Amino acid sequence: MAYTTIKKPSDYFNTKIYTGNSSTLSVTGVGFQPDWTWIKDRNSAGDDHALYDAVRGATKRIRSNQTDAENTQSNGLTSFDSDGFTVGTNGASNGDGEPFVAWNWLASNTTASNTDGSITSTVSANTTSGFSIVSYTGNNTQGATVGHGLGSAPKMIIFKSRNGTKNWITYHDGIGNTKAIFLNLTNAEATASSNFWNNTSPTSSVFTLGDNSNHNDTSADMIAYCFAEKKGFSKFGSYVGNGNADGTFVYTGFKPAMIIAKRTDTTASWLMYDNKRDSFNVVDLALSPNLSNAEDVTGSDESDFLSNGIKMRNTGNALNASGGTYIYMAFAEEPLVGDNPCTAR
Repeated sequence: MAYTTIKKPSDYFNTKIYTGNSSTLSVTGVGFQPDWTWIKDRNSAGDDHALYDAVRGATKRIRSNQTDAENTQSNGLTSFDSDGFTVGTNGASNGDGEPFVAWNWLASNTTASNTDGSITSTVSANTTSGFSIVSYTGNNTQGATVGHGLGSAPKMIIFKSRNGTKNWITYHDGIGNTKAIFLNLTNAEATASSNFWNNTSPTSSVFTLGDNSNHNDTSADMIAYCFAEKKGFSKFGSYVGNGNADGTFVYTGFKPAMIIAKRTDTTASWLMYDNKRDSFNVVDLALSPNLSNAEDVTGSDESDFLSNGIKMRNTGNALNASGGTYIYMAFAEEPLVGDNPCTAR
């Protein structure tokens, strides 16, 4: 696989830190008009994760740590703007004086109908960065297919029912096409054979569904976030922990800007880290997609972001237990290629 043509990863994924004012706030400096913005109050355990995307439309919030349906937050994220986004007075995205983090992805800033699968979808796809947002309606049919618009096979897909109280079912290449894991839960990987993905991995044009109600309930309006791997920009893989402070090294081929990791063989929270909240090593300011908890210094779950990957620096259960199996997603700050020489920090 050739390296991506992306020389500036922050043109496609960027983390933005801001302070709320409990009024109308234009958050700028993202560097592009995002299609997916994921916001978390860093300081409050009472504020859920707030996820908005341009396919469903501004003000339509879903929460990664909850199973509830999409709801309208008229004072949440109110618009996607040319260099960021605008938030209203909702405390989960703009509490007065509160520190926030927002992770932002660029799709295509537009949508198109996709008929590649047996279910017609609405897609906003960026084939350069390997990210698409897919909206479709479930039909409870084993083997149904949905077009994702990426032109290459996704390595990870996160699904949420918009109108049902359902788990965030997730496909990851690191656990395969007979298993699933859930973004809102601490559970280990689950095996349900054809019930999840019909024992079929995504292709360059479609992903396949089983009849599991979390992602293919009859008449359920669904949203899916799809990620294809782009060498030098994104990586989706698995690793085994060694339970040592001189921990496992995970090669990504770039200096990471953000990672999300999950232990798969037993219960553990998801952990997410980025280079804006942790601007130097060690990286230990954790947030968990499955929890509303405030940002936490995880002394037992630490790592270094290096020029070519992630080095585990402690023995914590959620990142580097001896013999533990893990999956991860990672996005680049700097690719280790071409015009972007970089060194470990």
